[in-house]
Amino acid sequence: MTDATPVDLHYLDQPSDEHPDAIPLVVIHGLLGSADNWRSHLKTWQTSRRVIAVDLRNHGRSPHAAGMSYAQMSADVVDVMDKLSLARVHLLGHSMGGKVAISLARQHPERVASLVVADIAPVAYQHGHDDVFAALERVREGQPANRREADDLLAEHVDSRPTRLFLATNLVRAEQGGLTLRVGLDHIRQDYERIIGLPSGDAAYNGPTLVLRGDESPYVTDAMLPALREILPTARVVTLKQAGHWLHADQPAAFQQSVDAFLTAQTP
Repeated sequence: MTDATPVDLHYLDQPSDEHPDAIPLVVIHGLLGSADNWRSHLKTWQTSRRVIAVDLRNHGRSPHAAGMSYAQMSADVVDVMDKLSLARVHLLGHSMGGKVAISLARQHPERVASLVVADIAPVAYQHGHDDVFAALERVREGQPANRREADDLLAEHVDSRPTRLFLATNLVRAEQGGLTLRVGLDHIRQDYERIIGLPSGDAAYNGPTLVLRGDESPYVTDAMLPALREILPTARVVTLKQAGHWLHADQPAAFQQSVDAFLTAQTP
């Protein structure tokens, strides 16, 4: 598969019977997440607009493929938009998905009505997932028979119970029995330097932008705001209290309210 060939992503498509003409919202998950993580939010957003949540390559139900650059991943999302005849969308991305969203907005600003970035900045980060990758590799080697055994294996490298529960969303029943990983772990690890690197694109995105960050998360610090505003000059930065990196799970109501208010303000 070449860099120019998009991956045929799996996605959840939730139409809105009440507001079929509203600009749709496309939701992009973070590293080791999936569209399934957003189901409760999708149901709420569906009352005001059509919502599409994608599984990025090597995640969820999407195919495994080499290449995790932000140019490649954003091209995959544009391909979904083209297939669904979505000329223009609101775009929401969390963590790695936020960098995918920023990349898409910078490269195709005419396709993006507004941008919501959840707890990520357009900067390069340091390594921070070695324990997570080791835990998933241990599960792959251990071939657990059930989720309790899987959790024991994950716990050899990850102490945090909430983190282990999140990682366990990547386990599915294997055809031969037991549990197996559904993520393309090798492809993700191979391109991890790109994942923690800068988003793609050269220009700033000047459209309406909301950046949500958790007050207990280190991912969007005040020191990063100048670099953020170079790429997202119109960004409004909102800090959610008592929220970490998974702020949409830590403070779902506050997260939902912030996104809803922002999208409502973009409606003509």
